[in-house]
Amino acid sequence: MRTIRDLDTVELILDAQALLDSIRGPERVIDAGTLRALQQSGNYVVGLFDGEGDQEKMVGASIAFFGEPARRAMHSHITALLPEYRGRGWGRELKEHQRQWAFSREVGRITWTYDPLVARNAHFFLTVLGARVTSYVVNQYGIFGGGDAGDESDRLDVEWALADIAQPPASDAVVATLEIPSDIEGMRESDPAAAHEWRLRLRGQMEELLGRGLRIAGFDVERGYLFTE
Repeated sequence: MRTIRDLDTVELILDAQALLDSIRGPERVIDAGTLRALQQSGNYVVGLFDGEGDQEKMVGASIAFFGEPARRAMHSHITALLPEYRGRGWGRELKEHQRQWAFSREVGRITWTYDPLVARNAHFFLTVLGARVTSYVVNQYGIFGGGDAGDESDRLDVEWALADIAQPPASDAVVATLEIPSDIEGMRESDPAAAHEWRLRLRGQMEELLGRGLRIAGFDVERGYLFTE
């Protein structure tokens, strides 16, 4: 049995911090005090639980906070699952819960950022969820010791228009593609230098294609990012 519910006690907040620390490594993505403050001020702070009763275990968490009032938007700070629980559709269930939660509060769009080298996230965000890329930022958060394994944190900004899910571009509309590794996270563990080379290569190609006025309109697991005019 799995459930998604608010993290409305100090004990659950501490569990969520521990879970996120275990996923992101030594560079803490958010602390318990900030989680508690976000939860108490009415933002989106939930956990995904597997099992029931004494056997229940938190296996994922998602945190988002409200943006500028006039935009009717939220920013999703992090949504994460323990590695052994990925690939089951639970991440999609968690994002759908976030979507419905936002709808019920008259929020029309959710934004977030992600590392453009992580293929599983590119596929999930752009193809499965139908979010749109709005911009590319070099080293957006500085050097991380955790999620990017000490590399620079280039990011794609995306926006999920909750009532207008983006569709993949038509084949004849794609004018350029940009391939990325299938598993950059594994490469960062086995060959950090090669992973960094991919960072620089992607950066150069991304800036060149976007500089030509093209836009990222989707992602394909074989071809990579799909660009249209």
